[in-house]
Amino acid sequence: MLKKFKGCLLGAAIGDALGMPNESTSPNLNKMKYGYRRPYKGHPNEGLNPGQYTDDTQMMILAGTLLADGKYNEDRYATALKELYTRGAMRFPDGSISAACEHLVKNAAGQKGVKSTTSGCLPLAAPFALAFPDMNEACERAVRAANVTHTHPAAHAAVSTFVTLLYHSLHETPDAIERAVQKALVEDEVLGGKIRNALALEKDGMETETALLKIGNDVSVFQTLPIAFFLISRYTHPPDLLTVSANTGGNTDTIAFLCGAYLGVTRGMDALPQDLLEGLEDRDRIELLGQRLYNVCCRKLE
Repeated sequence: MLKKFKGCLLGAAIGDALGMPNESTSPNLNKMKYGYRRPYKGHPNEGLNPGQYTDDTQMMILAGTLLADGKYNEDRYATALKELYTRGAMRFPDGSISAACEHLVKNAAGQKGVKSTTSGCLPLAAPFALAFPDMNEACERAVRAANVTHTHPAAHAAVSTFVTLLYHSLHETPDAIERAVQKALVEDEVLGGKIRNALALEKDGMETETALLKIGNDVSVFQTLPIAFFLISRYTHPPDLLTVSANTGGNTDTIAFLCGAYLGVTRGMDALPQDLLEGLEDRDRIELLGQRLYNVCCRKLE
């Protein structure tokens, strides 16, 4: 079980780092290259080196560390997020995250985020799915955290859906993917329908390039989450899943983050390619965070 905790966080960060240079670009499935790469000149992430991650992993670490310290609440998370943003250390946040952080900086009274369906809040699902042994509590707490930046019900539904997927995968519940689909359908019928359609396309054998055109790869949860479900259902070989998801273009850093988190929580850190682990920024810190969240979960079970 411990290796799954570590694998979830490490896999997410690996996927993020692999997708980092391709964020906001066109799909590159015909000329894919395995491994970390440097962004092209002029890319928003051009200051990052191969193996470095984006704001997705930064937010996962922020929330996860507060949970591991036993100090998490939404105010502390918001303060940590604001601090990261104001010192210019946040790495290419999407427009919704930036807008929410601007509101935090201005201390707008009653501001709880922006009404957006972007996927910037999805990385929060990982630490909450690990830290809470009760799935309903994990979903509820993750949604409350997401509300700091995203107030749209569809964003909350997406976070709950991914928490559900990770939770059932962690605990080896049969039909984890179907259980997550059912959660999505209950929370947001449109989102659930899009995920179900993506899985139907995969089952029908549609080529990945064609499916990507039909499902989409933009920053909306209505595209990012469904294409991730398609990919985790199609690719079972870890290097294939990580490489393909990192070359989908568009919101590829988050898409690959989701796929990496699922891979790690399902199969454990030993399934992650060793060379990618060795080249990952803050590998030891992230692995230790997985250990600490495992300890938190165990204490809650006592």
